[in-house]
This record gives sequence, C-alpha cells and structure tokens, in this order.
Amino acid sequence: MLALLVVLSLLLLTAYFGEASGGRLHGLQRTFLSVVSPIQDGANKALKPVRDVFEWFGETIHAKGQRDELRRQIDKLRPQLVAAQAERRQYQQLLSLYHLNQLGVSDYHPVAATVVAKSPNIWYSTVTIDKGTPDGVRVNDPVINGEGLVGKVVAVEADGAQVDLITDSSMGVSARIGSSNATGIVQPKVGEPNDLLMQYLPANYRPNKGEYVVTSGSVGGADDSLYPPGLMIGQVTSVNEESAYTSVNVHPIADLHNLDVVEVLTAASGSRASNLSRVIANLPAGRSASAPAQGEQLASTGGGGG
Repeated sequence: MLALLVVLSLLLLTAYFGEASGGRLHGLQRTFLSVVSPIQDGANKALKPVRDVFEWFGETIHAKGQRDELRRQIDKLRPQLVAAQAERRQYQQLLSLYHLNQLGVSDYHPVAATVVAKSPNIWYSTVTIDKGTPDGVRVNDPVINGEGLVGKVVAVEADGAQVDLITDSSMGVSARIGSSNATGIVQPKVGEPNDLLMQYLPANYRPNKGEYVVTSGSVGGADDSLYPPGLMIGQVTSVNEESAYTSVNVHPIADLHNLDVVEVLTAASGSRASNLSRVIANLPAGRSASAPAQGEQLASTGGGGG
C-alpha cells in the first residue's frame, strides 16, 4: 500500500508539472483550495483565542521568572547599597573633620570615635562613644564633628565614654557672636530641646539674625570645658530684649540627632591646653572669673580656649 501510494504520488506530481496551467490537475487544485481555504480561515479565527491564552500563560510564566530573578538580584544588592551608603556617610564626616582640623583644632590631639549609643528619649542629650581612657580621653574633653561643637566628655571608662551634648540641661558654653567681642553663655533653651539660648550679652549690643555663634576661647567657671576658640556652635535665629541683658536664640549647626562619627579633642600632658585645664580646675570658688583673660591669652598662642 505504501509503495502504491508513493508511485501514485510520483505519477500525479509528474503529470501536474507536465501539463499546462489550464490542465485538469491544476483545476482540481484550485477547486480544492477554494473549498478548504474558508474552512482553514474559520479554524484559524476560532482557534486564535486558544492560541492567545497559551501565549499569555507562556509570557506570564516567563515574566514571573524574570521578576523572581530581579528580586533575587535586588536582595543581593540591597546590603551592598546600605554598606556603601554607610561608608560614604562616614567618609564625608571624616572628611569634614579633616577640614576642621586644618583650622587649628589639630593643635590638640584629636581622637576619632564612633557613636555606639544615644539617649533613648526625645532630647538626645547624651551619647556614648567607643573610645576611653587608653585612648587619652578625659573628663571635660571637647567633642566635635565636621560641622562644629557637639558637647563634652562627662564620664570615661576603659572601653568608652559618655558625652553630654550642647543641648543637655547641664551644659553651658562661653561663646561670642561672629567676629565681635560680644560674649555670653550658650545653654539649652528650656522647653525647646533642639535649640539653644545665648544669654548675658551686653545690653547695648544688637546682633543680627543669621550671625554665627562660636566658642569664645574663655571659660566661666572651674567646671567648664576647655574649648578651642572659634568652634562653630550655631546660628542666631532671633533676638530677645526683655531683660537687662540681651539674649539671642541659637540653632545648633551640628546635626545632633544623626551623630555617627565624632572627634574628641584630647590634650597631651604638658601642653598649654592641659596645663590651663589643670589651673582652671584647681581655682577656688569665686576665682574663676579671672580665667577667661588667661584662657584667651594662651588661646592666642595656640593653646586653645574653653
């Protein structure tokens, strides 16, 4: 049967290609196509939704596979992105500290430290750092970051230290406004934990909004920290004239809520800063008023102020 069909096919093909275009076999082909073509078109139209459904399922499965692969890549890259952002942030802070050191803070011995804990309340008045007595950190050492003054060390252990921020209720920093000689004391503003108040300015002094407040290079008492002169504290936001002394509201320059890296300004034994700190600490009560003049004199020679 197979051989017969093969022979018959060969005969038909030979006859088809051998006859003219108007022959019987050509006519039979045209008749067959005219009958079959509508059936084929109808079948194509009828089966098109079925093909579309299968194609949709195939594309959906492929898209889900691509989605899952992208999610795996995102999960893999996310930790790398977080680590890169953290490294970039610490680099920027360390770079800021480097530039600040070029302004004279390097006369001290700066010790870079990482903030490992923050006050759990909304005031953020204290932080804990990972450097302690073996690193030369001592009580009352100034603490800065790339933006300006952060606070001072109030307690030290072998493996860490506690720092009171300038917004802590116990803090008070002798400061001046801009390049003027007008000095006062900067303390936290009661009821507004994110702002400071500079008090005891001369009654006839009228500071301008936007002026910068910096450390004065003097101290007001035996418990004061010895801050180098010219450290940025904040910026004047408004002026109060309700008392005999002029006072101004000051907004801190340093972002105290997002401290990651800070620098402790330590003074080597025998340095001017160390000697002056010891002298101020040993002053009897009521004698500390003479310390500012002495502090400014030593600060002008490179020893810094408080």
